[in-house]
Amino acid sequence: MYGSDSSQSEGNALMSMIDNPEHAKRLARAILSDVAIYNREKVENGIKNDNIFDLLSDELEEGRQHFLSKVSADLNPDLIYQIAVVDVLIKRAGKIESSIW
Repeated sequence: MYGSDSSQSEGNALMSMIDNPEHAKRLARAILSDVAIYNREKVENGIKNDNIFDLLSDELEEGRQHFLSKVSADLNPDLIYQIAVVDVLIKRAGKIESSIW
């Protein structure tokens, strides 16, 4: 009985993988928006001191793993996530004073 439930769960997980590029981009932006909202101070300090990736390494990796678990590998999810990092964390922080601008 447990074996069939496990197989069914695995099948459902595979079937529910996001395979639409626009949906994947939307998910990546949502995940990174959450990272930015819940870590405003780290984002601000990271931009000011040019070490945002060091300060948010754990949060970014957790978000990346979640994203990869939901998106089909056929879409090149790492690239989609990396682009969203720049769009959501870096571009939106353009108003923060920094030597990197």
